Order: sequence, then structure tokens, then C-alpha cells
Amino acid sequence: MPDDALRHPPLGYAGLSLDRAGERRDEAAADTAAHPTDAARTVVFLGDRPVLKAAGGALDLLFAEDEIAALGPYDRVALLGLDGGAPRFAARLDPGAETAVARDDGLVFDDLRALATDGRLAGEPLALAGYAKSIVAWHARHRFCANCGAETEPSPSGWRRACPACGALHFPRVDPVVIMLVTRGDRCLLGRQARFPPGMWSCLAGFVEPGETIEEAARREIAEEAAVTIGAVTYELSQPWPFPSQLMLGLRCEALSEEVTPDLSELEDARWFSRAEAVAMLARDHPDGLFAPPPAAIAHHLLRRFAQG
Repeated sequence: MPDDALRHPPLGYAGLSLDRAGERRDEAAADTAAHPTDAARTVVFLGDRPVLKAAGGALDLLFAEDEIAALGPYDRVALLGLDGGAPRFAARLDPGAETAVARDDGLVFDDLRALATDGRLAGEPLALAGYAKSIVAWHARHRFCANCGAETEPSPSGWRRACPACGALHFPRVDPVVIMLVTRGDRCLLGRQARFPPGMWSCLAGFVEPGETIEEAARREIAEEAAVTIGAVTYELSQPWPFPSQLMLGLRCEALSEEVTPDLSELEDARWFSRAEAVAMLARDHPDGLFAPPPAAIAHHLLRRFAQG
């Protein structure tokens, strides 16, 4: 692997080159349903976990129609787009298929975050799996109309749900989240949550609230979680995060104060780290065994940019 790839690992769940065919979703969905092609492939989920084929040490998440049918009953949830003209779908297996899938040694059935963290799924396949997971999760969570409570019906493309009772239309949503690397001179502020693996520290983050700008949300979250005052806020990069469907907005924030008081209802701890410690955490050779999030997470990339100056 080239040295540059080691220095700059790819951002997880990003970089999808699929043609989403947004302007012709219903037309394309109707066409492919009426005239299925051998080139059509589907990303398959059982609950919130992807099902993948293990072939020669690699994992393949694209199933042909006959391969899905062999797994059991399924719902074609949405048209994801076109790959060179070939349709790509997301589908959800009937829950009763779990036993058959778990017993098939030619299949891998695992949590998507685990697959991304250990690198078994990366690059464009990970981006496609994350995209499919978000739309499958949206359908699972929005079966009923938020306006009147009646059961909704999906469109042929899977990109909206209509309420037959009151006529309301519902569309997939993405929730914006700010994630901040706070810096002061040659140091950065990181926090720990109880759910993190022992030794892992990461950037502070939080949802953008109604009526807030990205900058206001960043300043509020840092004040709430660490009691640090923030000046300049600079956008760095973004990442789709399919747990269940968020857009992570990566920011660099300049601290105007130094004393840290962590909100112990949100964090186990928060403290300053030197640039040298950040380098060691990324390399996983920190003397105290501390480490950064994996490359699949945007926090890794924010910290890496700081570590490399």
C-alpha cells in the first residue's frame, strides 16, 4: 500500500459513485419491476444487519434475484440507483430467515459498524451498505403517518410513503450532527463516553437543534459538555452516518478558555491532549494505551488533520 494511503485512510460510508437517478426514480423502479434484468443487484438486510456473501476471503453485498429468493421471503424496499444502467436495490428479509442465514457458512451476518471498524467492509461497498441501511431503517421506522396515525404506503421507488387516509406525503430524513475537534494552540480537546471501548477518546458531538446554525450548535454543545468557550468555527469535512441516518458535519473549533468541566451525565471525562499524544493515539502506541476512533469514523480524520498539522 502506498505511504500516502497509510497517512490518509478513506473516510467511512462516503465516496459513493452510484447514479442515484433521482429525477426518474418512480419511472426506473416501475420499469425494473416490470422488466427485471440479470444485471440487477440488491443489498440485503435482515433487521438492521447486512447479509453478505463470503467469497475467496472478500465480502460481496450484492445479491442477484435468485440468490435473495433462496434466503427466504423478502421485501424490495427501495431503488438505490443505477450502476452503469444496472439497477441497485435495497431489500429486507423476513425475520424468519435469521436461522437459515446464521447457519449458512457462505454468508456473513454482522453489525455494519463492526464490519467497518475492523476493515472487512470499506470504500465504495461500505458506502453503498450505509446508504441502503439508512433507507431500510427509515421504512422500518415510518410505517405510520405522523399526521393522523394511519398506516402509510410506499411508492414503487421507495423514496416516499403516502398516507391513504389524510393524503400526507413522507420523505426520508437526514439529521444533522456537529462533531468538533476543539483546539487551543498545540493541544486538542477530546472526551470519553461510557459506551466507548476502554482507552478510546474522541471528538465532542451533538445534534443541531431547530433554529440553530452549525456554528451555534458547535458552541452550545462544547459549552454544555465541557464548559469551554469557543471562538472561530471552521468547516473541515462531512460524513453520512447510517445509525440510523445522520450527516456528520466535521468542524475545527478554536477554544477561548482552557479550564474543562465535563458534563458527567454525557461524558465519563474530557481533557486536553498534546499534538504528540494525538499522533500516538492514531498510531495506537500511546504510553497509556489510549487510542483514537477507527478510520471509518469522521473523528479519526479530524484528529489526523490536527496531528499532521
